[in-house]
Amino acid sequence: MDVSDLLTEAYDRLPDLVRAAVDGLSPDQLRQQPGPGANSVGWLVWHLTRVQDHHVADLLDAEQIWVSGDWAGRFGLAADPDDTGYGHSPAQVAAVRPESAQALINYYGAVAARTGSFLAGLVPADLDRVIDEAWDPPVTLGVRLVSIADDDLQHVGQAAYVRGLVEAG
Repeated sequence: MDVSDLLTEAYDRLPDLVRAAVDGLSPDQLRQQPGPGANSVGWLVWHLTRVQDHHVADLLDAEQIWVSGDWAGRFGLAADPDDTGYGHSPAQVAAVRPESAQALINYYGAVAARTGSFLAGLVPADLDRVIDEAWDPPVTLGVRLVSIADDDLQHVGQAAYVRGLVEAG
């Protein structure tokens, strides 16, 4: 298995996990916070998608999918390319209002498709390329791709857990 296949295998698991976390939930259920200040299913899936969209767009030196279409309007938000959810206050978490589970699935699908195209062209030497010297040690492409996958997997797992809490009432 080459590096492209390995990363593709990891990232290709995410769309099904995203769908399982949100499919069939109403807009109110997507926005329901299991406790004061807690993240909702909708916010968690929006956030993991925003992080992947933001980071992969940066790697491609391209515009984020979030700002290139009407995605923001489907979530009740402005198309701010810097808003990925990091550091959100409870009020900002509550302001993420996906119109439907399908909006989350479709936005993630668009981001995942672009990520998949990027991963398909990678060769092992690409992973050692330094992409961010602001860290010590500097961040390589390989480290960034693992970081994105790790963040997404953690948040989709949290979304699945919160879904269970929401459904249990």
